[in-house]
Amino acid sequence: MAEVTVGGLGESRRDRLRAATVQEITETARRILVDQGPEAVTLRAIAREMGMTAPGLYRYFGSHAELLRHVVGDIFNDLTAALEEGLRAVPDGDLSGRLLAVARSFRRWAFAHRREYGLLFGSPLPGLTNRKQIDVAEESAQKFGWTFLSLFLELWQKAPFPVPSDDEIEPRLRGQLRRYRDLTLEGGAELPLGVIQTFLQSWVRLQGAVSLEIFGHLEFALEDPEPMFELMLADMAPQLGLKYTPPPGDPAKAAGRGRSGNGHAKHWPKPPTDNEEPDHR
Repeated sequence: MAEVTVGGLGESRRDRLRAATVQEITETARRILVDQGPEAVTLRAIAREMGMTAPGLYRYFGSHAELLRHVVGDIFNDLTAALEEGLRAVPDGDLSGRLLAVARSFRRWAFAHRREYGLLFGSPLPGLTNRKQIDVAEESAQKFGWTFLSLFLELWQKAPFPVPSDDEIEPRLRGQLRRYRDLTLEGGAELPLGVIQTFLQSWVRLQGAVSLEIFGHLEFALEDPEPMFELMLADMAPQLGLKYTPPPGDPAKAAGRGRSGNGHAKHWPKPPTDNEEPDHR
């Protein structure tokens, strides 16, 4: 007897079982990634963990690369959820606070998920680059990126900060910025290219600083890179019209260290320990 859905709505039992198995395979692959490293994420290893045969996985994924793309999408979704959780702790009207909270959450998530971070922002596995079609990983990555970009644009619209004019932007960069803006933002042709340039500059500095810490590239000089990260934030804040405030317990706070722009309050805490809750004041 054929399976039916109630009123033509919802999924059949077979669809639900298939979706559950796809999710279990994805979670198993991610667990192997975290526990054993990227090279261990093979079809044989995943099948062994699940009590299946490796050929049996092809009933759910067309290739090893397709499975890994689902893992990437799952990780991006987890990261985006962490950013959204950080945003919920900040009032909607505090635009600069929301923008900075999402950046804080990004760094905190990276420290808690080093190997997943490496898969997303380090050296990707073979078959995960140069993807031209939109798939689950690309959709999840775009949702993650929009979390930052939408907040940045909202800050620009309600409290504009200085940006270079289109004519002041280096010609070789100008065309690339225009192409990125037009592909990313529907109806964004009126947005100054300087806003896009400033957004990308800010992202390069934030993600670059986090990556240097996560991958241990500051260990040659710094045992504790957190003050250097704070220095980067203090330097970047005025460009966005934000006010830098040292984290709680920083002795420099009492000495009056801080740089301000147009009065938007900001607070950058150091990453919490496992037993601490993030500070969103």
